[in-house]
Amino acid sequence: MIDSGVAEDDPVSSLSLSDLSSSSSVSDRVCVPWGCELNGSQRTVLFDVEDYLLENQFFIKTICLSSEAVDEMHVVGVCDGVGGAKAVPVAALHHSMPMISFPGFELIPPVTFKLCSGHGPVFIFGQHVTLVPEEIAREEEEEEL
Repeated sequence: MIDSGVAEDDPVSSLSLSDLSSSSSVSDRVCVPWGCELNGSQRTVLFDVEDYLLENQFFIKTICLSSEAVDEMHVVGVCDGVGGAKAVPVAALHHSMPMISFPGFELIPPVTFKLCSGHGPVFIFGQHVTLVPEEIAREEEEEEL
């Protein structure tokens, strides 16, 4: 699983995929690229967050099929929570259509990804966005002083 963090100083108003983008109570955002692999031995992956007190968003960017995958239909589903619910299919991949890109597919964590059919490998790439309220940002700045 890939998980690395990058902080951005862009104004939150550039995040037009959520109603929170115009909120004046949001001071900063942290964008973290995320990725995982689903295959025959790892059919589910959970994306979860550490701090539920902050506003967390998850955007699926791309789901793609490995060139090493066997010639069969590979279906990826998502379900909210830790996987207790039935997965909703979001991608059906085959060698004739090995990749799907999503311009603004937002999910609220926790989210479970499941390889519903096929053996993969299938790669999922996304972005985790944490919106930091002004009050918390001010408190952190005061603690540093």
